[in-house]
Amino acid sequence: MAFEVPPLPYAYNALEPHIDEQTMHLHHDKHHQAYVDNLNKALEKHADWQKKPVEEILRNINSVPEDVRTAVRNNAGGHANHSMFWKIMKPQGGGEPKGKIADVIKELGGLAAFQEKFNDAGVKRFGSGWAWLVRSKAGKYEIVSTANQDSPLMDGNFPIMGNDVWEHAYYLKYQNRRAEYLKAWWNVVNWDEINKRLEEK
Repeated sequence: MAFEVPPLPYAYNALEPHIDEQTMHLHHDKHHQAYVDNLNKALEKHADWQKKPVEEILRNINSVPEDVRTAVRNNAGGHANHSMFWKIMKPQGGGEPKGKIADVIKELGGLAAFQEKFNDAGVKRFGSGWAWLVRSKAGKYEIVSTANQDSPLMDGNFPIMGNDVWEHAYYLKYQNRRAEYLKAWWNVVNWDEINKRLEEK
């Protein structure tokens, strides 16, 4: 069964004015589709790997056949990261977090401090990558960033939430103002979905 791009859980213009409709079309329909197409192509000759969930592939990236490992790292990462990304956003999102994520954020210094540290991880990521809240192998909650489409799963960490700081995620609307995009993104965060991710192992 080939990997597929999941449909957006809302309309392409639903995150306006914070994330524009044109960006959502390009990001979901072109960029995410390219990661899926390239992942399927990379695994054409490795049928046993095609059957595994993308998260399992990423957790075992060093066992992926060497001839396709780099392509799988980049494209399985892109697929998993984006599949999460669409779900942790929603129209009229943001606001004060509730539930378990509110407790986690409180432990990390409160919402304002958490947002500042998270945004800082995104601003300081050189080139392309992601800012993350992860649950580490040791069970601690940490803010980290990764390069390119690397997934925290590759390091044994579980991604609770992440923001895409590749230019394709924001350039049409924000140009080189990555910090402005990062700040606006909190208006579309789906805390309910993030709470569901906190329950995952």
